[in-house]
Amino acid sequence: MDISETSAACQAVLDTLRGAIVADDAFFEDILVGLLSRGHVLIEDVPGTGKTLTARSMAAALGLSFSRVQFTPDLLPSDVTGTTIYDEGTAEFEFSEGPIFANVVLADEINRAPPKTQAALLEAMEEEQVTVDGTTYELPSPFFLIATQNPVEQSGNFPLPEAQLDRFTVKTAMGYPDTDGEIELLQRRRDRIEQSPSVERVLDAERVTSARETPESIRVDDDLLAYMASVTQATRSDRRVEIGVSPRGTQRLLEATRAAATLAEREFATPDDVKRVATPVLAHRLVLTPDATVENVAKGDVLADVLSRVDVPTV
Repeated sequence: MDISETSAACQAVLDTLRGAIVADDAFFEDILVGLLSRGHVLIEDVPGTGKTLTARSMAAALGLSFSRVQFTPDLLPSDVTGTTIYDEGTAEFEFSEGPIFANVVLADEINRAPPKTQAALLEAMEEEQVTVDGTTYELPSPFFLIATQNPVEQSGNFPLPEAQLDRFTVKTAMGYPDTDGEIELLQRRRDRIEQSPSVERVLDAERVTSARETPESIRVDDDLLAYMASVTQATRSDRRVEIGVSPRGTQRLLEATRAAATLAEREFATPDDVKRVATPVLAHRLVLTPDATVENVAKGDVLADVLSRVDVPTV
């Protein structure tokens, strides 16, 4: 698929999602940026805003296999990746695949599981494979993880390790709908019999794979690369930040920037593309100092200050 075809396909997915979920377009675009950049998405919001419905609807629109893992405090790593079992009929040990073996995997309420189980996803997210009892198994392609989490301030939650947060290309939130949006939500529910809306299939696995290759053709000038590097390096010297954006985060910024240009149906990336994706791609990677945490400094505000300080190249 070329840039125009990929942009049109993403617009069709966006239109389908709009018909099922009441949310801002920016939220849907964040998820599509994560998909096109061959990354993974973390959705953080309070219960009941539609995070799980969003993941299911995305899988249905993409025409991909879907699996949901409900994370709980007693969930074991083998409950996610799978385990080796003994088959009495063949007198051999065979691998039984876990729910991670699907194209689109929903890790629901991921921060309710202990860190050991959360860490079971690291290899899958980075290398699209899992290793069980010394044997490595490839995951289905394409592989796209959507994780949801409730705010860590709520009881019964475990903060995600920084190493895992760093592997999410995008972190986003739905937020509460405004009054008109909530009325529209009620009207939609009134006019259908089923509790959840249905979503039509728009793409298939082959076209999704092709679409994810399209951003690689987006032109990114050296001045823009220097701008991205300056932004991420500035996060490391901010007095409110204890750990800034990692080199992995810088690469993810590039990939997300090219994905944003693809959605805009452009053959080249611009500083506006960088600014568009900077907060959802970089903010969750920051580790603030204890003083900044006590003062309730928001990571998004820190990143906004960084973007305002770094000189923007002309394109």
